[in-house]
Amino acid sequence: MESSLPDLEAILLVGGQGTRLRPLTLGTPKPLLPTAGVPFLAHQLARARSFGVRRIVFATSYKASMFEPAFGDGAAFGLSLEYITEETPLGTGGAIRNAAEALTSGPADPVLILNGDILSGHDIEHQVRMHLARRAAVTLHLTEVEDPTRFGCVPTDESGRVTAFLEKTPNPVTNRINAGCYVFTRSVIDSIPKDQIVSVERETFPGLIESGQLVLGYADRTYWLDVGTPAAFVQGSRDLVLGRLDSPALPGPTGEHLALAGARVSPEAKVQGGTAVGARAVVEAGATVVGSVLSDDCVIEAGASVIDSVVGKGARVCAGTVVRDAVIGDGAIVGAGNELQNGVRIWPGIELPERAMRYSSDV
Repeated sequence: MESSLPDLEAILLVGGQGTRLRPLTLGTPKPLLPTAGVPFLAHQLARARSFGVRRIVFATSYKASMFEPAFGDGAAFGLSLEYITEETPLGTGGAIRNAAEALTSGPADPVLILNGDILSGHDIEHQVRMHLARRAAVTLHLTEVEDPTRFGCVPTDESGRVTAFLEKTPNPVTNRINAGCYVFTRSVIDSIPKDQIVSVERETFPGLIESGQLVLGYADRTYWLDVGTPAAFVQGSRDLVLGRLDSPALPGPTGEHLALAGARVSPEAKVQGGTAVGARAVVEAGATVVGSVLSDDCVIEAGASVIDSVVGKGARVCAGTVVRDAVIGDGAIVGAGNELQNGVRIWPGIELPERAMRYSSDV
């Protein structure tokens, strides 16, 4: 269904260093990590396009030069893309203000702000329409989470007006949190100080509320995930492959696994649970891979088990090794008979000898 919104412009915040995802982000910025067979941002770009976005300005900082080679001018997505780099990180508000230099929209037009580490199933068009109908300064997407103590929470009154921005607290007043997708009226972006470090969460939004401007909450209960940790990153890829979140960018049908061109999965291997198998990756007979991300050119040898884990580009998991809830860096070799679990991370290029790491006491 084609959106009837006017040509909407967006700013995509992709400046973060992805420190919680190391070593995956040592060579690749988080938004470019392969997720269900394509760079993470491909899912966001395709969804934005489906809601009527036509032009997106990338606000880049960390490894900025890698984004344009990945997405070019955006024609493959039916988008026009621009790239703006901040030489020194300016915070969320500063990054938005800096990227706004490349916008073409007028002062009263809506501008969509997307975060480069969020997977969301919410209706962007509905959020924009609510913003326009109520003539809000900013309209924030709010999502409901089971444990709001890990997030700042955002209470609203019965009309949907945001009444406060509360930092993380052991006793949150609501389970609604800031989900990281905003619609700004362009003139409000222009009021953010230029070339200064500004946080929208701690400065811009509270300042607007204090001055009596309308900050709205668009709350829903659709799919939402911050992919900032290895476990969440694996979950996001898995949910896309399984079809729990619809994405126009998925490079194949949904199902138990998705294999890219040149991947070799033995018919005697078990590959399931929403596993993504990268290009030219090899899964040998007797191997078991469940709910994992296998990057391009990696090898899972006979009898190895990889569960809820990420295996980096060109890495090798040798025969009989068990990898569970772990991250194997690019080019690493995990020798036979190892047991890696509980969030362990193997750095790129490391070679673990046979049976170097065990959790069980059997020989």
